Amino acid sequence: MYEYIKGILTKITAKYIVVETAGIGYLLHVANPYAYSGKMNQKVQVYLHQVVREDAHLLYGFATEEEKQLFLNLISVSGIGPVSALAIIAADDNAGLVQAIESKNITYLTKFPKIGKKTAQQMVLDLEGKINLDLEDAPAQSKAKVAEENQALEEAMEAMLALGYKATELKKIKKFFEGTSDTAENYIKSALKMLVK
Repeated sequence: MYEYIKGILTKITAKYIVVETAGIGYLLHVANPYAYSGKMNQKVQVYLHQVVREDAHLLYGFATEEEKQLFLNLISVSGIGPVSALAIIAADDNAGLVQAIESKNITYLTKFPKIGKKTAQQMVLDLEGKINLDLEDAPAQSKAKVAEENQALEEAMEAMLALGYKATELKKIKKFFEGTSDTAENYIKSALKMLVK
């Protein structure tokens, strides 16, 4: 089992990043690929979790050990797979998530993609009192300046589609951000917070 990887960040897409080390490029599925925009072609350390399926060996990457632990907690719940867990982590509201679980706020939890009432109830049952994260230790990712604001917004919407959000939901969100200028990372964070409220 892999613990982490150190290497050069060589590629960022809506669904994954690529980190090259010892001449090999590793494809890592991460919650918000654009959070790494400011580190392109720089050395990064990404914590890893490997998922082995019959048809694929997949690597999931995390900025911190706390984020990785949250992912492991989430996928331990029946009904939550790696993709759904990444979508929850991408909202970047760990404190809100923990609070929702502790207070049995099913409505909050069902706003994440592919999380129905039954799965949300299972989350409360399985995780209540078990998530102990150092929520203050989340790293402040460097924010890359994106020259084309519309391009950043398009990238953000593409990443959110990849996380499982519906195009109809994203259309409304996109209208809200038109005329603004920000990074894809920040658009994703803002949009996710709006969707889960």
